[in-house]
Amino acid sequence: MKMKLHWQIMIGLAAGALFGIFAATNQLSGFTHDWVTPFGTLFVNLLKLIAMPLVFASLVTGVASLADVSKLSRMGGRTIGIYLMTTVFSITIGLVVVNVLEPGKSIPPQVSADLQASYVEEVEGRAETIEQVRERGPLQPLVDIVPQNIISALGQNIRMLQVVFFALFFGVCLILIPNEHTRTVKSFIQGLNDIIIKMVDLIMYIAPLGVFALIAGTITAVAGDNIDTVLSLLSSLGFYTLVVIFGLLLHVALVYCSFVHFLTRFSLKQFFAGIAPAQLLAFSTSSSAATLPVTMECVEDNLGVKNEVASFVLPLGATINLDGTALYQGVATVFIAQALGMDLNLTAQLTIVLTALLASIGTAPVPAAGIVMLVIVLESVGVPSSGIALILGVDRILDMVRTATNVTGDCAVTVLVDNAENRAATRST
Repeated sequence: MKMKLHWQIMIGLAAGALFGIFAATNQLSGFTHDWVTPFGTLFVNLLKLIAMPLVFASLVTGVASLADVSKLSRMGGRTIGIYLMTTVFSITIGLVVVNVLEPGKSIPPQVSADLQASYVEEVEGRAETIEQVRERGPLQPLVDIVPQNIISALGQNIRMLQVVFFALFFGVCLILIPNEHTRTVKSFIQGLNDIIIKMVDLIMYIAPLGVFALIAGTITAVAGDNIDTVLSLLSSLGFYTLVVIFGLLLHVALVYCSFVHFLTRFSLKQFFAGIAPAQLLAFSTSSSAATLPVTMECVEDNLGVKNEVASFVLPLGATINLDGTALYQGVATVFIAQALGMDLNLTAQLTIVLTALLASIGTAPVPAAGIVMLVIVLESVGVPSSGIALILGVDRILDMVRTATNVTGDCAVTVLVDNAENRAATRST
């Protein structure tokens, strides 16, 4: 009997962690960087290679299969409404947790100063990107949705929202034109979609090796040739790390589990068993975009979600539903303020909710994008953006956890929308 994919990935993850610790304690980080990490990079590149074509083909196919613009409008409104609601919930949960536990007040002033000094170069290296973020106008995210050149957008995974817009536009136009004129186009795109799905199947054969290499590379990249580096960081920022992870788990338990248990046909065991490969891959890659092909396969094959729903809800979720990132931004902002001895009143915290909500929409679904968008949230309440140096040391670890949360949220909303669409179809008949 063949071992299920999520168990294979878990074994690869555990083996990668053990190898990474062994490499860090035996001065093998250089060997890992040269001979192990490239296999992880190749695996992620393969997933990114098919991510954009999959988004376009599956979304166009899904929209065209609806054959009714009003149905698309209903499903789109429901999806966006749920995504925005869960994001507000996530930020609120994060703020409650960080205000109650106050991890920033556990950081001694000297440790705070040392952390900022240690990562000053990394902060300066992000200065250009941070300045670009500062200069964004309030309507810039809206402008960024429409691509000037779709070919260029398809070539950049950070432009996924633009591809989603074009695919929706293209699909709607397919519906509005008589079928006899578009039959060939629909057949071509359906064939393209089937080919890309087969590519996903083949790529997943090397998923355990890819995850092994990614985890081993992450540990050695953080620790270098001295595992004590990680232990030192965790001793300084361990409470903050636990607070963020606790907030993310609380959000999953209170929001996503409630959705699945009370509003869908699935038990929690069925749901989490079905999406486990996507969660583990999201944790390993820290990229919702790279995980998207596997996420779509999981909800369709394992949970039985209709393709027309999955192909619409999941790509949209990968671009606007970043609950884990939004929660992290709220916790990180208050933590930095606490560590710097600043008090944030109720008005400031409400500002964090609104700003983190807006900042999370359209955030590039790639590793470490959240740390850049955090600048917007920090500056909205007057917290120095240089304070991100306090959390950079553990950001890579938290990026993995919050990406897994993001993907879990995408899957939960997808099964919720699918359930609602099934009920609507039953009523109409």
